Amino acid sequence: MTPSAILILIITYFGVLFLISHIVSRKDNGNKAFFTANKNSKWYLVAFGMIGTALSGVTFISVPGEVGAASGEQFKYFQFVLGNAIGFIVIAKLLLPLYYRMNLTSIYGYIEQRMGIYSYKTAASIFLISRTISSAFRLYLVVIVLQRFVFDYYNIPFIMTVLISLLLIFSYTYRGGLKTIIITDTLQTFFLVTSVFLTIYFICKSMDLSAVAAFEEVKNSNYSKIFFFENFMGNKFHFIKQLLGGMFVTIAMTGLDQDLMQKNLSCKNIGEAQKNMFTFTGIFVLINIFFLSVGALLYIYANNNGIEVPVDLITGKPRTDLLFPEIALNHLSLVPAIVFLLGIIAATFATTDSALTALTTSFCVDFLGMDKAENLHKKNTVRKRHIVHLGFSALVFFVILVFNAINDSSVVSMIFRVASYTYGPLLGLYAFGLFKKSRNVKDTFVPYICLLSPLITYVLYENSAILFFGYVFDNELILINGMLTYLGLWITSSHNSNKVYF
Repeated sequence: MTPSAILILIITYFGVLFLISHIVSRKDNGNKAFFTANKNSKWYLVAFGMIGTALSGVTFISVPGEVGAASGEQFKYFQFVLGNAIGFIVIAKLLLPLYYRMNLTSIYGYIEQRMGIYSYKTAASIFLISRTISSAFRLYLVVIVLQRFVFDYYNIPFIMTVLISLLLIFSYTYRGGLKTIIITDTLQTFFLVTSVFLTIYFICKSMDLSAVAAFEEVKNSNYSKIFFFENFMGNKFHFIKQLLGGMFVTIAMTGLDQDLMQKNLSCKNIGEAQKNMFTFTGIFVLINIFFLSVGALLYIYANNNGIEVPVDLITGKPRTDLLFPEIALNHLSLVPAIVFLLGIIAATFATTDSALTALTTSFCVDFLGMDKAENLHKKNTVRKRHIVHLGFSALVFFVILVFNAINDSSVVSMIFRVASYTYGPLLGLYAFGLFKKSRNVKDTFVPYICLLSPLITYVLYENSAILFFGYVFDNELILINGMLTYLGLWITSSHNSNKVYF
């Protein structure tokens, strides 16, 4: 597939998104529509659209790529996915009822009522920092693919590729916000899911394998080991570590994250929101099985055809997350290339447009108070919201440039490692708020506790083999971070049996 053909496909794709945005937002582009979609979203659209938001380009490229990584990961990611599923159920049964009972626009409003203004601003700030970093990581992954296979051909520098991508996202989200996102993400998730199944079909067809034969090929390959029970202390792939990590990363990155919760809170009532969450969980687990299968088939195809894993042009190190685009765009026919491009663009832009909307909402509500009844319909607040939206687009732009300069690890592992440090304090804050209702938090101490906990966590991670008799941390590190925050809150709090909280 030529760079010109790819460019035409991208322009057409975004043309459709702009059209949807115009139709959805032309009659109502106020703050209430932007923040909550007027609380009128259909649960099934939210459930389906959340797939694209939760998966992103990281799942689309890095997860298949890591199946054949030199570290021997194989299908170990599915252990993490099972933990994700448990986390989603906890969110549906514990957190969603709380958010609906309090009628929240920003979920961090709970922290304000439970702990105080300093705690509230700290929680919102953690989200802003965490989501900005993770969104930049996710968008970066797709931008380097577009750069390598499209824009290098036209001698367009990396910085311009990033800028163009973010300007496109800003252009179709700044007016309608969540109201637009609910519709566009549904369309983008359709492209994502369709591309997964069609990719499997085209790879199997190129190797003359039926569905049954492909299953047997993957099953009997060196890539299909799912459960790792060996060496609990030293093996970061161990089932317990992955399950706990998946569960608590999900509770923090989804249940305590304004982005995905904002979609859930746009449903009419708690019943529809929970129905959406349970449906989403089932689809999420199923689709990840197919992503891992794509990875195994890609490596089998590469081995059969003498295709090497692409290397980083700067460091010379293997880049497993570039194997999928390499095969799809350079070794299969035109239709599979189009399918791949639609899938990766849909996966990544569904995540980034949603994140920018959530970042804007959190800042406008948590720091500017735009959810107040007297501010919702003021014209100057809409203008301020546009400026905030543009500001976060610019911030993501600069974070991507920084990440491009220092990145020396696979994107998928980097995202969850960063999440362990940034989302961990949120986990501790909410756990303390929910389970220690009889204790008064020293509100002014909370920002310092939330800074100290990740620092201690980092020290423990770097020295775990020495301090814990050879134990090696992985994604369960977020649980340690949360527990340290919880402990700090308990030590600095005081008992008050007369106080009642939500």
